[in-house]
Amino acid sequence: MTTTGTAPEILKAMATETEQKENDEEEANIRCQKKPEEALEAKSLPGIISAYLNYPEAAEENLKKWDRSYQKLSPAHKALVPHFPMKLQRLRRCISMNSHFIFNMLQAFEPSIDLSQHMREPLTETLSIEELQRMEDHGSLKNHFVDTRINNKTCGYEGGQLNHDHVSVTFSSHDWLDSSLQTHVPLVDVDKVRWVIRNIVRDWAAEGQIERDQCYKPILEELDSLFPDRQKESPPTCLVPGAGLGRLALEISCLGFISQGNEYSYYMIICSSFILNYTQVSNEWTIYPWIHTNCNSLSDNDQLRPISIPDIHPASVGVTQGFSMCGGDFVEVFNESSQAGMWDVVVTCFFIDTAHNVIEYIETISKILRDGGVWINLGPLLYHFADEHGLENEMSIELSLEDVKRVASHYGFVIEKERTIETTYSSNPRSMMKNRYYPAFWTMRKKCAITT
Repeated sequence: MTTTGTAPEILKAMATETEQKENDEEEANIRCQKKPEEALEAKSLPGIISAYLNYPEAAEENLKKWDRSYQKLSPAHKALVPHFPMKLQRLRRCISMNSHFIFNMLQAFEPSIDLSQHMREPLTETLSIEELQRMEDHGSLKNHFVDTRINNKTCGYEGGQLNHDHVSVTFSSHDWLDSSLQTHVPLVDVDKVRWVIRNIVRDWAAEGQIERDQCYKPILEELDSLFPDRQKESPPTCLVPGAGLGRLALEISCLGFISQGNEYSYYMIICSSFILNYTQVSNEWTIYPWIHTNCNSLSDNDQLRPISIPDIHPASVGVTQGFSMCGGDFVEVFNESSQAGMWDVVVTCFFIDTAHNVIEYIETISKILRDGGVWINLGPLLYHFADEHGLENEMSIELSLEDVKRVASHYGFVIEKERTIETTYSSNPRSMMKNRYYPAFWTMRKKCAITT
């Protein structure tokens, strides 16, 4: 499947001449925007690649800091924790294993543009810190569709197919992976890499099954109940905005839906594509997600325990034909007229509070659902831009749950079911501290489309 700017072909409806004219105008606008978007991608992707490449160096700096603190202890105090230097050596081996996974992941990544020349350019020559933060945090890579249909293992990036014989193969075209071309990135960007590693556990490790049962299982059970007579000839269509590393979208596909995940973060997209497309067997890789902090550990062995991923082989679980992932800002990708009324279900899990304007999210969900379509949501309202330091001019609309439901009603939604779920999010199950969420879980049905 090649890169495309529309939903799967089965979703396309016959357009009237007027609608076709509008679509032609939209396509012309998209073509006009293509070059600026490619330039923006060229500026932001190197920073993301560099953040991944900087992971081992940044992790080593943490170890040096811990070692400096240890060296300040008196001999008597050192004698109480004599194993600490050995722990640092064990941590270095863990960092090496994480780096091995990351580099293989980057080797499999096929960007749609030539990154080599951009990796040589200091990012700060063309972008301010505020611009970098906005692009990398808020999904600047618009309308870039990433096909992860795993039956034929295609990434969907322009620029040719990959050699799938073994994921460890070295790609001669990947000059941008040369360590000499790395650019300096803020520590906050390397923290995003660590966050991705933690999220892998949530979506793709046996240890994350508890959280998946808390968050994904209620959604999957509701879908199964609402669509009991799914037909292979005409499966219902389901969109999953904020799909993260893709597990929920995959599970929905396995239920017999034409499932498409949408994700704006290239940190997530690069990783999900690797796991979905290039995994040869289950438990193929070993990572150490909990090594980046010494806080709240019951023991060193708990902190340094290995995690095998993925817990399933994605290509062997029986996905429904048409499963795909697309990259880009949810509103910008799906607010086109060609998407109106094209989806039977929209599933949002820990997503709607990522919006600058949650009203716009709800409006878009209503627009893309057919009349009678269903919106299943599970998540809190921890608005991501509510306390953004350094980005005071960023828009952040922070509504109460009561107001969110009132806005949904305006856009034609009627609540059919509603309850509260208790869960954690990407937490270390063996940590002494866990943040617990009590998110809203609802099923709403779109009764009629509202034009504003």
